[in-house]
Amino acid sequence: MSLPVALNVEALNVFPGSYRQARARFLERVSSCSLTQEQQSYPVSGVLTRPDTVLSTELAWLGSRQAARVLVLISATHGIEGFVGAAVQNDLLARFQEGYALANDTAVLLVFALNPYGFAYHRRCDEKGIDLNRNFVDFNKALPANPGYQDLQASIYQHDPGLRDMEFQRYRDICGRTAFEIAISGGQYTDPDGPFFGGHEPAHGRRVIEHLSELYQLDSRQLAIIDVHSGLGPYAHGEVINDHPLKTPGYEVANLWYGASVTAPATGNSSSVNKQGLLDYHWHALMPQRGCCVTLEFGSYHTERLFDVILEDHRAWKAFDTDAMRDSAVAMQEHFCPRDSYWQELVLIKARQVIQQALDGLRHG
Repeated sequence: MSLPVALNVEALNVFPGSYRQARARFLERVSSCSLTQEQQSYPVSGVLTRPDTVLSTELAWLGSRQAARVLVLISATHGIEGFVGAAVQNDLLARFQEGYALANDTAVLLVFALNPYGFAYHRRCDEKGIDLNRNFVDFNKALPANPGYQDLQASIYQHDPGLRDMEFQRYRDICGRTAFEIAISGGQYTDPDGPFFGGHEPAHGRRVIEHLSELYQLDSRQLAIIDVHSGLGPYAHGEVINDHPLKTPGYEVANLWYGASVTAPATGNSSSVNKQGLLDYHWHALMPQRGCCVTLEFGSYHTERLFDVILEDHRAWKAFDTDAMRDSAVAMQEHFCPRDSYWQELVLIKARQVIQQALDGLRHG
């Protein structure tokens, strides 16, 4: 591995080797941070794990409990992406220890490992196969349809990658690239073993988000939400994705706070396409007039490779092939958190910039 050139080498120690290590570091730093006012733990119930592994989502409230302005920083909405999100959170905690200060009437709520199972087992989905970032739909109504996914379902489970790629390319040629990406990743509610499955009930992470929103009365505060993701987009690029509907207050605030670097699926200039059931939609409903929610997406390898590693993971787990599952875990971690120190360095630099932009936006209203 090459050495970083802009940050102190020790700064990269925030990148964990495992979920267990990430959780231990997070809890240690939170406990020793002078800004910490409150901690909450939300264990995952009914899941058999290794004896030395506790699966739980951790919350830490830093700063005044009565603060009118709150930055909410979330990791591991997609479990495997927690390797990056936890690094960003632990880097912020380390900076607070070094004297990085919060403005008056401002607090930070850290949500660590929203999908702890996926983080621990190197998967995007949770213990029920649910993609948490497709789970925020109304389960009292008919679930969203994705006919494109059903058209491609047999191809997704095609064991011959050459044939699979030919079938995918045929669909792209007929329907277009955007339609293909929506068919694969836009969210589906019919195949529990498949990728991007939104579930048939609220997942653990959704229940946590709904509870903390009520616990901390977040609907009465000005919010800056940053949900840290990885794996989509150009290598080492940190994309600030604005999923607020066009011309809404949240959409305008995101563009104001984060500037020209903001992209939006609704305008077609993002590496992401429109999707069903995003966590963002919870925050949009919670803050109709003030604040904003963005996804901070750190790109790695190209989109075709993203789909390949995700599809291989689902095939391995569907067959419960332990050798394939082990190989998939390695491939997933490398795709969603490359070991390249330059990549990791750029993640921390961009994350620091975006967090500062969010705090500046909150301070100036």
